[in-house]
Amino acid sequence: MLAMTLIWGIILTVCSYLWLILGLRRRQKGEPPLVKGWIPHLGCALQFGVNPLEFLRANERKHGQVFTCKLMGKYVHFITNPLSYQKVLCHGKYFDGKKFHFATSTKVFGHGSMDPSDGNTTENIDNTFNKTLSGDALISLTDSMMENLQFSMTFQGLQEPRSTTWVTEGMYSFCYRVMFEAGYLTLFGRKLTKQDSERAFILNILEDFKEFDKVFPALVAGLPIHIFKTAHNAREKLAEGLKHENIQTRNHVSELIRLRMFLNDTVSCFDAANKAKTHLALLWAAEANTIPATFWSLFQMMRSPEAMKAASEEVSQALENAGQKINFDGKPIRLNAMHLNDLPVLDSIIKESLRLSSASLNIRTAKEDFTLHLEDGSYNIRKDDIIAFYPQLMHLDPDIYPDPLTFKYDRYLDENRKTKTTFYSKGHKLKYYFMPFGSGNAICPGRLFAVQEIKQFLILMLSYFELEFVESHVNCPPLDQSRAGLGILPPLNDIEFKYKFKQL
Repeated sequence: MLAMTLIWGIILTVCSYLWLILGLRRRQKGEPPLVKGWIPHLGCALQFGVNPLEFLRANERKHGQVFTCKLMGKYVHFITNPLSYQKVLCHGKYFDGKKFHFATSTKVFGHGSMDPSDGNTTENIDNTFNKTLSGDALISLTDSMMENLQFSMTFQGLQEPRSTTWVTEGMYSFCYRVMFEAGYLTLFGRKLTKQDSERAFILNILEDFKEFDKVFPALVAGLPIHIFKTAHNAREKLAEGLKHENIQTRNHVSELIRLRMFLNDTVSCFDAANKAKTHLALLWAAEANTIPATFWSLFQMMRSPEAMKAASEEVSQALENAGQKINFDGKPIRLNAMHLNDLPVLDSIIKESLRLSSASLNIRTAKEDFTLHLEDGSYNIRKDDIIAFYPQLMHLDPDIYPDPLTFKYDRYLDENRKTKTTFYSKGHKLKYYFMPFGSGNAICPGRLFAVQEIKQFLILMLSYFELEFVESHVNCPPLDQSRAGLGILPPLNDIEFKYKFKQL
């Protein structure tokens, strides 16, 4: 027994030395500086995960604005100079903007591969998003969301629409419940049942969604979902509810879902369980970042008296221009695309809120060996390496955004109170200065709808309710860094607020 233990010890030692000699990547001529880390496979993942922003800032100071880190077995080339973003995107023919996302989606949601390299076709999926998330289809989707928001919002905790009673609850909980319900109904329609039954059905789904979403960062990092029994059960229940046989029992299903159900693309080749899991991926994409973005927009607006005043005046004017009046007789407020697109104050509030809370990781995979040509030099990139932007570096850069940690509701307004689009870094005008939704051909296809949803939510909150914080002085809650790299960071703790219907 002792001899066998000794033999295995020697084998493990030899394997470790071989890994150190042969397995470690060495920087070759013309490549960016390499930050390896000393943990096999993980590399620098632990340091990056603790605080990505400070990790990248420290390496930028040490290595310059282009450097390579090993993260979870992948070699990631970080480009930290926003003036270089346009140059990087010009190398698009060398990049696969979706390979990582397809692999992650398969791993997290459990559906079959959608990667073209596995012989699958994704062109129709892109066409579906283009058809249903822009133009007339977007108008229809937005109209449906406006109606569903009012259905969800005007019954949350208030039994009598004309009640003057204050209702107190957590703002994040409120935003989560209202936005999830309205978003689910907008995408997947509703059953012709009593409102109470439908609401109970949605709230059950919401609890499963929260359970699954809690472990989402761990799943992206590569941990198998089977070690999270509750989350695994929640994912399977969510997917079961999104099987086509269940969706077909609902009315007013969105064009986006109906096209995905019947198009001849990768999804149509899946069995019922796999198709349902692709719908779950879409549900997560539609809700997981929009909900915290809605919270931050409402929180920051309420915390700034100037923002509240400017937003209220803008909304009142928009309703007047649209011939809409606030009422509680069941007739919803309706604003068309022209009215929603002409709200520069709300746009600025939302953008500034996203600037302060966004921590997305924009990534592309190299399809082949190539040379990346930037303004400050050229770098050799290997096949299957990843090129990454971390826009939070730019969003919190004091050279681009003076006093970057302060919420300024009018930061994205020019001197004429119209949308500001001119920002500079080191005296040079930036093409890319605001990137919470990704970039290039990997940009989020639902970004226009997401902004419209948040805008509608703010319009309705300002129109229907009186709003106050419970505490007279409210500190901004810290960001939940466990979700860094995944999009909008939620608050680490909730904030209590109170609301009641306005007296008309």
